Formats: sequence, C-alpha cells, structure tokens
Amino acid sequence: ASNSSREGAAGAWLRTPLAPGEGITAQSGAFERDTQESSTTDEELSRAGSPGSRGGGSTTPDYGEKRLPQALLIGVKKGGTRALLEAIRAHPDVRAVGTEPHFFDRNYEKGLEWYRNVMPKTLDGQITMEKTPSYFVTNEAPRRIHSMAKDTKLIVVVRNPVTRAISDYTQTLSKKPEIPTFEVLAFKNRTLGLIDASWSAIRIGIYALHLENWLQYFPLSQILFVSGERLITDPAGEMAKVQDFLGLKRIVTEKHFYFNKTKGFPCLKKPEDSSAPRCLGKSKGRTHPKIDPDVIHRLRKFYKPFNVMFYQMTGQDFQWEQEESDK
Repeated sequence: ASNSSREGAAGAWLRTPLAPGEGITAQSGAFERDTQESSTTDEELSRAGSPGSRGGGSTTPDYGEKRLPQALLIGVKKGGTRALLEAIRAHPDVRAVGTEPHFFDRNYEKGLEWYRNVMPKTLDGQITMEKTPSYFVTNEAPRRIHSMAKDTKLIVVVRNPVTRAISDYTQTLSKKPEIPTFEVLAFKNRTLGLIDASWSAIRIGIYALHLENWLQYFPLSQILFVSGERLITDPAGEMAKVQDFLGLKRIVTEKHFYFNKTKGFPCLKKPEDSSAPRCLGKSKGRTHPKIDPDVIHRLRKFYKPFNVMFYQMTGQDFQWEQEESDK
C-alpha cells in the first residue's frame, strides 16, 4: 500500500527503505551468532539456566510443545529491549528465545517451520516470545507478521531518539574504532546543518515514520509502547503495563529489581534457584563519547516534529522535549 499520501511531514526524502542490518556495520545474518543488539551471551544464559536459552539450561522443560510466538518485542535497537526481555522472562508464564531470530527481516525465506523450531517449548497457558529490534524499521515486517497471525501482540521500547542515536553509534564504535566521528556521520552538510536521515543511527529514531507502516496492518490496541527511560527509573511500573498488555498476572514487581550503582540501571535480583543476580552484560551501559552540544541541539530540533507526531499517533507523551529543557 502506498503511504505517501499519509506521510505528511515525514516527507518523501525519508522514504528510502532502511535495509535490515543496514548501517555502518555489515552483519552476517547467521542466527547462531549473537547479534549486535544482544548483550547476554548464550553462555551466560545457559549458566543462568534461564528459560529459553539455547542448549536448554537446567530449567528448560522437555515437555510441552514449540509454538509460534504470540507476542513480539519488535524494537527499537538501543531502546532497552534486552532489559525488558530479561525482566519478562522472570515471569513463569512467559518463555522467550535468548538470541534474536531475525526471522521477519533476514531469515524469512527459511519458513515458519524453521521459526517455530527456534522457539522454546511451552505448556498450555504460557506465552511464547522473541525479540528482534530491527523488525520495527523493516518495511516488510508488519505484513509478514500479520500474515503469520493478525492478533500478534507487539511491544516497542522507545527512548529519546537523540540519546538512542548516540548509544547506537557508541555500540558500533566499540566494534569498529576506526569509524568517523558521530558529528561527521550525523550531517549531510555541517555548515548548512543538514542532518543525514539516511544514516540508520538517526533514521531509526524517526518513530512516527516507522509506526505509520505498522498501523496499516495492526490496530494501536495491539501495540504497547514502553518508555526506555521509565524502564530505568521505574522498572516495576513499566513491567506492570507489559504484564497487563500480555494478559498476565502481575508477578514481576519491585521485589525483582535492585539498582546497580556501577552500571547506573536496575538489575534483576537473583531468583531462588540461581546463584547470582542477573545484570545485563558488559556491553550495556557503555560510556558515551562526548558529542558537540551544537550537534545535540540540532538533532533535538530535527527530531522534535517527528516526536510530536509520534505522541499524537500513540496518544502518549514521552516527554523527551521536557527532559531536554530540564538539563
């Protein structure tokens, strides 16, 4: 369906599709490799004996059956998706894959049977989930997911697009120290202050543009938007919304979290049967490079109309503009 008529301020100049995994780093689509976004390695997951880990840690049951997921964590990259996945996996009625299957963007030709096989076994009444943050920006994903099951529940963790872009760049920088500076990549023309919206780090944060694509296939009532900021300041509050949305009892509450001062974000407390608290891996909470304040100012101005559009589309104010004026 052509959505050019509905794009409005998103503008034709932003319409070039973002290829899956596009950006400065070319990624192999292999499912076996932990992808960029994943922080918890499979080894860590197995050690923790966490449900859904490949190699089936100690708590994975041999009974039940593999089902296609009823809920998907579709985005956004560097928004807090790993933290949300780990928290919801603490719920006994949720089973989730530890690695990102990338089915609806990179592995679609492998077919639904392959996808089902990647899933953990579940019992009746349990929800099967997976997370692949690049789905949100993949043009074909909404149609493909809709054709699997039109009642699929979708969860999107969103975060201030400026900090999200810097976090995205920081992650790439840690893997490729030779890349140009953030300032160089962010502009088409620095003198004129023209932002390069084709750079994936910036493009992903134009949430209104991507959401338009999803709303052609799914009603707003089937999409939950979680605040990446509140996931840090009030993890239990955000998790209450997630559990309600999934139709689950509120089992993951305050008592599941403690604040880790070193990392600067909440961690999951240790479950009774495991020997250590679950904190996100070393790749999370990296120190961001110092970015020229003028560049940040220009980026805020660039994102503002899109943020406002996104607030109107979702009926939620994420207060990213307010946040800026507080600083």
